[in-house]
Amino acid sequence: MKINLTVAAALGLTAIAPSLYSQTASQRPNIIYIMSDDHAYQAISAYGGPLKEIAPTPNIDRIAANGMRFNRCLVTNSISGPCRAVILTGKYSHLNGFVANERQPPFDGSQQTFPKLLQAAGYNTAMIGKWHLGSNPTGFNYWDILPGQGNYYNPDFIDKDGQHLEKGYVTEIITDKSIQWLNEAKSSGKPFMLMMHHKAPHREWQPGPNELSLYKNVKFPEPATLFDDYSNRGTAEKRQDMTISKTMRIEEDLKMYKDRSKMKTTGLNRMDPEQQKAWDNVYDPIIRHFYEENLTGDELVRFKYQRYLQDYLACIAAVDKSVGKVLDFLKENGLDKNTIVIYASDQGFYLGEHGWFDKRWMFEQSYRTPLLIEWPGITKPGSINEDMVSNIDLAETFLDLAGVKVPSDMQGSSMVPVLKGKTPSDWRKEHYYHYYEYPGSHMVKRHYGISTERYKLIHYYYDIDEWELYDIKADPDEMKNVYNDPAYASVKAGLHEKLLKLMEKYKDSDVLAKSFLPVK
Repeated sequence: MKINLTVAAALGLTAIAPSLYSQTASQRPNIIYIMSDDHAYQAISAYGGPLKEIAPTPNIDRIAANGMRFNRCLVTNSISGPCRAVILTGKYSHLNGFVANERQPPFDGSQQTFPKLLQAAGYNTAMIGKWHLGSNPTGFNYWDILPGQGNYYNPDFIDKDGQHLEKGYVTEIITDKSIQWLNEAKSSGKPFMLMMHHKAPHREWQPGPNELSLYKNVKFPEPATLFDDYSNRGTAEKRQDMTISKTMRIEEDLKMYKDRSKMKTTGLNRMDPEQQKAWDNVYDPIIRHFYEENLTGDELVRFKYQRYLQDYLACIAAVDKSVGKVLDFLKENGLDKNTIVIYASDQGFYLGEHGWFDKRWMFEQSYRTPLLIEWPGITKPGSINEDMVSNIDLAETFLDLAGVKVPSDMQGSSMVPVLKGKTPSDWRKEHYYHYYEYPGSHMVKRHYGISTERYKLIHYYYDIDEWELYDIKADPDEMKNVYNDPAYASVKAGLHEKLLKLMEKYKDSDVLAKSFLPVK
């Protein structure tokens, strides 16, 4: 049954909404949305790739094995805070008001969000972990969040009573808090929705006590584009500041501290003596060996790449264990049959491709985010989906799963038919993207664009006026801009027309951006 909340409110029923649902509460599914920060799809073994056997994620893979793996989930604006705002509102950044992480007013929590709508429909809602939106959460019966980026060791949390310190490792703490809440929620008689947001594996990639030496002696394969020189591309790629070679810091990022006093600004100074001893036992030999080697040039880049992946993937190993604990809890408590579990990242991430780390670009590793959904009894186990879905579809999907009418001003589409294996014939064939944070960290220039199954048209529009076109079938690594290639003239013209239609559809009225569209 679909519930029209607007009609219910007009009839004065919102205060007694839970009683309206009591007869069908057992049939309405519980929803657990697990999201990590900066988890590349390349680092999930269910997606295959060269890391599959070296750094497996067996528990995250359980969701894929029992549900659906989405191969083309694309984000609208590849950076943390804006992605979170899109998920909450089902609206593009320019409409929900949260367009960037830096120099950005806090998220407007008074606006319509899917947790508020679920809460009004009788769901018990909770938000635990990384919030990263500046304001306090709204629409949740319970919330306990990290301030800002949060810390890996002995982190502070904020709840309705204020800020408090928690002893331990952040991934494990978030897991324990989530399971404690689930244990209480299961006896409430209400369906529940939990947003469980991990800090890991966000920079500076500080592994937990149980994973410190996990990949210490592992050598990871280098991506083919690790030493990309950005030839055949434009100004934006050449002027960015996110390379492993130049941007990644030896001390802060790779923890190669000669002087321990410098650690005080990194969060590592929060360790207690036992945690510090375990850390030093692993890192001190690595630090000594590094400075003895005195590496330079390509060999230094290779060392940095290996240390980056060793730390990054160790952080993910803790997240994978966390997912396993949640899945086991559901099964042990008889909740697994009526709980939909989603695993995702806020956006994609670079693991050395094009010599980069971080995100922001409309290029594949940044633009594409992992998405795995298990819907017991409905979604065919082991399904693989190639449809163009997006983080802008998540709010609508959660509402639809709960039987709540999707507001008409949300801009995405419910994936419920897709999860049932019946993708609508009118499902999107193009996707719109817009990134705003420039000047800022990593200096990726503002750009917007359109992606189809085969092509990407990108426009850098802030302090340069440059277009790029990529044929991702012929050039999957996106190494050659073919915008001015006569062979692509008709493709280019068609994409320009489709781009303008998408901008109008999504009400992106950025005058500056539109002024650069070609005039016929």
